[in-house]
Amino acid sequence: MASYLIMGQFTDAGIKNVKETIKRSERFEEMAKECGVQIKEIMWLLGDYDVFSIAEADNDEAICTLLLKAGSRGFVKTSSHRAFTKAEMEAITAKM
Repeated sequence: MASYLIMGQFTDAGIKNVKETIKRSERFEEMAKECGVQIKEIMWLLGDYDVFSIAEADNDEAICTLLLKAGSRGFVKTSSHRAFTKAEMEAITAKM
């Protein structure tokens, strides 16, 4: 499975209803399962981003489906990044 770093920023609606952020994160994990994505970690941040997740999925389409579904709820804007483990990076650099 591929790993992904998902960074999130609250929208105006998200920060207005920030007391529900834990409940929304639980719903996010449920949506992830429905999309075939496993959430490994969710943490809240100080700084430019409000929340991040580490996820695993079999393909980019599953992550895209999850993030479009989550974004359509209107509480968070996301950016996603494919992440590589040390072993994966070793295999990549071995091909150089």
